[in-house]
Amino acid sequence: MTLVNRVRRFSAVLAASAMVAIASPAFSQEISDAHLKAAREAVAAIHATDLYDNILPQAAGALKAQLIQKNPDLQEVITSTVDETTLKLAGRRADLEKEAALAYARVFSVEDLNGIAAFYNSAPGKKLLSDGPIVAREVSKAADIWQRGVARDLAEETGKALDKALEGKSAPAITDPATPTPDAAAPAPAPAPAN
Repeated sequence: MTLVNRVRRFSAVLAASAMVAIASPAFSQEISDAHLKAAREAVAAIHATDLYDNILPQAAGALKAQLIQKNPDLQEVITSTVDETTLKLAGRRADLEKEAALAYARVFSVEDLNGIAAFYNSAPGKKLLSDGPIVAREVSKAADIWQRGVARDLAEETGKALDKALEGKSAPAITDPATPTPDAAAPAPAPAPAN
């Protein structure tokens, strides 16, 4: 999972948390304009809503395809009508931006939001957003290799310890969990009928 996706998912979790917080009387205070401004800047800095950029274009494309499939002879009028309606609805993106900012404002203080925006607008923050997915991929590969090594070593060390503890007794068979176990042995063939 890439860092950008993690940040975006984190944003979605925060948005969901904010919805729960709205229902709580402790969070029912008004959010100041300065607080909302700081939240908008943080949302913009981390590109929290970029994940949703394609929602309206995808919905428009799907609607065009559906309508044209039912009425292929009306392709031109369908395309132009859907495109016009899509442009009219594009302004509603501001609603999403506002809700995202409100979600952040309910969870983070003005100081936190200013710090988030400052970091992600700085050169290191921008680099983290752009190169973070590469680093996350490399860490994931390293973790996979590490996991296989630890599992192998665990099996080997446990086998040795069991052999020592059960000297002279039959120890349970331990296989390397990183290695796929062979399928169960095929049943022995039935004896040939006696003549």
